[in-house]
Amino acid sequence: MNATRPWTADLGDGTYRNPVLNADWSDPDVIRVGDDFYLTASSFGRAPGLPLLHSRDLVNWTLTGHALDRLEPAAEFAAPRHDCGVWAPALRHHAGRFWIFWGDPDHGIQQISAEDIRGPWTAPHLVKAGRGLIDPCPLWDEETGEAYLVHAWAKSRSGIKNRLTGHRMSPDGRELLDEGKTLIDADTLPGWFTLEGPKLHRRNGEFWIFAPAGGVATGWQGAFRSRDFFGPYEERVVLAQGRSGVNGPHQGAWVDTPAGEDWFLHFQERGAYGRVVHLQPMRWDGDGWPVIGDAGEPVAMHRKPALPAQPVEAPACDDGFPGGRHGRQWQWTANPRPGWTVEHAGDGLRLSCVPAEHAHDLRLLPHVLVQRLPAETFTAEVELALESEAPGARAGLAVLGDAYSWIGLERQAEGGVRLVHRFAEATADAERDAGHAGPAPSGAARLRIEVAPGARCRFLADTGDGAGFRPSGQVFAATPWRWVGALLGLFATAPPGAGPTGTARFTGFHVTASHATEPREKSRS
Repeated sequence: MNATRPWTADLGDGTYRNPVLNADWSDPDVIRVGDDFYLTASSFGRAPGLPLLHSRDLVNWTLTGHALDRLEPAAEFAAPRHDCGVWAPALRHHAGRFWIFWGDPDHGIQQISAEDIRGPWTAPHLVKAGRGLIDPCPLWDEETGEAYLVHAWAKSRSGIKNRLTGHRMSPDGRELLDEGKTLIDADTLPGWFTLEGPKLHRRNGEFWIFAPAGGVATGWQGAFRSRDFFGPYEERVVLAQGRSGVNGPHQGAWVDTPAGEDWFLHFQERGAYGRVVHLQPMRWDGDGWPVIGDAGEPVAMHRKPALPAQPVEAPACDDGFPGGRHGRQWQWTANPRPGWTVEHAGDGLRLSCVPAEHAHDLRLLPHVLVQRLPAETFTAEVELALESEAPGARAGLAVLGDAYSWIGLERQAEGGVRLVHRFAEATADAERDAGHAGPAPSGAARLRIEVAPGARCRFLADTGDGAGFRPSGQVFAATPWRWVGALLGLFATAPPGAGPTGTARFTGFHVTASHATEPREKSRS
């Protein structure tokens, strides 16, 4: 394993540890095309959306890009809508094209497609309008030429929950051909509740729906099968926490390998860290039902899939901002606008100090550049130079959630620059000082956040006065939004009406592993 990375799943001895993706890759779906595996995940209100990850062994993953440049309707995502937007996408490959369907809980079911996973992707097409239509998954039946779609419901928008609805779909994936029929009403299944997130498959002449139930943090994975798409369906619980330490192991993807092995990827909800992704072995019992993990319970470690050895990889965190551009791991908290970044020939990211009415509440700013927390423990560091002369201009490094905290620089009315550290509680509509403010005579500082278990964040800064890094304020416990994990953020802003506001320059963003060692559990094979 690379000692500088905050987390790698590949243990280097033919085994792996879970989670294979130790960050908020929420509601993952995975497919195999030839020897390649591709993963997408929920991206909610951030842009670009629909991340695309690639692997050759289901353990080592890289982020290759995004399928959705901007969220639609564009005007509704001009401001942050952290828990809205892209929910639980389904990724498929059919007729030489990649397809992604997702549910926007406020607008309906949308889809895009592309011949190449790297794009270009088509513009979003609204397959079915309506509130509360979520978690869609298509199926093209190669035996009959029929196409189908199944989806779930968000009670917050529709008043309906615990139900999966099925439709016949046009082969081009652009319209549904009927009003839909309830395939599974989990209110009729003793002990089942919050059934959602369906993934539709065909196997041995049967229709299969893999669907989670029981709630995000405490649920289980169900499997349903029928000879007819419209049912009736038999059901079984195929993965649950059991004696393991993995709460709510559910919602994800069944995928096979060229060697004929079956595997299942699912999420585990971990508070401020979001929904991390686990990989489970899978087999079929004598009655034709899937058995996931170790007899239906998650494994902490396991032998890797029988696939060619691959380099140890994990989605990138570090960024040197070469040529003034940020890496793929960064997203904006709303649809981006021209002028938020300033192009230049050298290295380092120049963010415009965008004037904003809500400059003192980061949760309301669309121009915050964010990435996921990459592990349970890590250190993030960046150098900042505030190049704006506008009074009140500010820039910094943040941990952003329903509550947030940031450390950075602010231009004073008298012209100087000072180091500031601020935070806002979840119920507050304004931020407060979190630590001691002091002068930053050079207008620059090195900023650091040390994250310990429980997403407990300590903020530090070095203003170049020879004292090195000094901690600021109390430890801040990061918090998620309702469905989204906490995020690392870079921002630059200014009060409204400030005139020309200049830029803030960020250089050398680095994320490193914690020095703490983690116990290694006994492998299950």
